[in-house]
Amino acid sequence: MMTELASLQGRARIHAALGDPARLAIVDALTLGDASPGEVAHDLGMPTNLVAHHVKVLTEAGLVVRGRSEGDRRRTYLRLRPEALATLTPAPLTGVGRVVFVCTRNSARSQLAAALWSDRTHTAAASAGTKPAERVHPRAVAVARRHGLALDPTATSHVADIVRDDDLVIAVCDNAHEELTGPGRPRLHWSVPDPVRLDTDDAFEAAYADLAARVDRVAPVIAPATSSGDHCD
Repeated sequence: MMTELASLQGRARIHAALGDPARLAIVDALTLGDASPGEVAHDLGMPTNLVAHHVKVLTEAGLVVRGRSEGDRRRTYLRLRPEALATLTPAPLTGVGRVVFVCTRNSARSQLAAALWSDRTHTAAASAGTKPAERVHPRAVAVARRHGLALDPTATSHVADIVRDDDLVIAVCDNAHEELTGPGRPRLHWSVPDPVRLDTDDAFEAAYADLAARVDRVAPVIAPATSSGDHCD
């Protein structure tokens, strides 16, 4: 718990340091290359005393380090610590054996999410429904095909038959999330609008884009405990 708190405090300091436009500009400049404080002041049009103040804040936050020039030995160069920026992402979720996406009918959003997850992370994923339909929606199959993913039109399942104790359940619709609410296994909620309500290609494309963006954002912070040969259901 203390380690987690320390991590949160460190991330908060970094966020606070980046909350000033001038400091963000300095970080942007150092992302491209190292520079002396004088060069930063010249390039960004800032007074040197103001640059010194902002560099102090960035240094205390762990974003920037100073190094002595190997040339004249007097000049100081500033270098960005990109690993500090990497800590801005949430701490990894550990012990996840598999990700299971759940919606009500298991006919569109959960199917697309599981296919996206397996395709982009190369790890096991599955899908299920709280009230599964008899088939996957044809527009879901079509949008998956347009993006190079394959969905089995007949492969729908009930959540009780799919979810295991070490699964991370991600509810991709509000109804499923609310039906599953209560103590138990870890769960996330993605409030993705139901494309079946409009039943248009545009609605399914929008759902696909929403899910794809969420997969790309969440996948880096999930550390699977194992990698099995399971496939999307």
